[in-house]
Amino acid sequence: MPLLDVKNVKKVYTTRFGGNHVQALSNVSFSVEQGEYVAIMGESGSGKTTLLNILASLDKPTSGELLLNEKNIASIKEGEISAFRRDNLGFVFQDFNLLDTFSIEDNIFLPLVLSGKSYGEMKKLIEPIARKLGIEEILKKFPYEVSGGQKQRAAIARALITSPQLILADEPTGALDSKATDDLLKLFSKINGGGQTILMVTHSTRAASHAGRVLFIKDGEVFHQIYKGSMSNEEMYKKISDTLTIITTGGAKLE
Repeated sequence: MPLLDVKNVKKVYTTRFGGNHVQALSNVSFSVEQGEYVAIMGESGSGKTTLLNILASLDKPTSGELLLNEKNIASIKEGEISAFRRDNLGFVFQDFNLLDTFSIEDNIFLPLVLSGKSYGEMKKLIEPIARKLGIEEILKKFPYEVSGGQKQRAAIARALITSPQLILADEPTGALDSKATDDLLKLFSKINGGGQTILMVTHSTRAASHAGRVLFIKDGEVFHQIYKGSMSNEEMYKKISDTLTIITTGGAKLE
């Protein structure tokens, strides 16, 4: 049984006065196994951001099912959504989403505070994660006092601290320089190697080449997918680049 099972998901937006309908997702189906590292790619307007918002329970599909450990995300009641998201999903964003008035440590603690954990429990949880991510020295600093790479490590720590079933990453390397990007991608591979399931939306071929599988979204549906298998990052990079060329030049659906 897959950890995440997306079945025939469709999303149609209706304009304010109901005159026009915009179909963002037409028929998306795929599954993610426990411990997988999956990247989602596609041109702007392909539907990948809409898909991520639905997976994050920030939006609901017009039709279809999204099963996380057999629980249908789309059917969760409005009053229970925040708790479900906090307990089951971890989020890593391009712009970090850290609060400047909170220390790095307090930013990481935030989901635990919202779930009612004691300070003692939070301290026990943060110590091994801070060691693993190399951010022990910056925990008392504020976001504006640290580098972009350190901010992203703090955001990853916040995502990991609740032991989520699934980490959703939205362009996690988008605001980082080359070295910080390399460090982050190595870190994601390490975290995934420890058994954490990761689903990442990215424009970056370099970032996607580190994933175990890449899904390509085109015109609101899954156009193609590549399994990394025994390929090196360089071989995966080339395969992804070739596929993106076909997509952008309007080539036929790949087998």
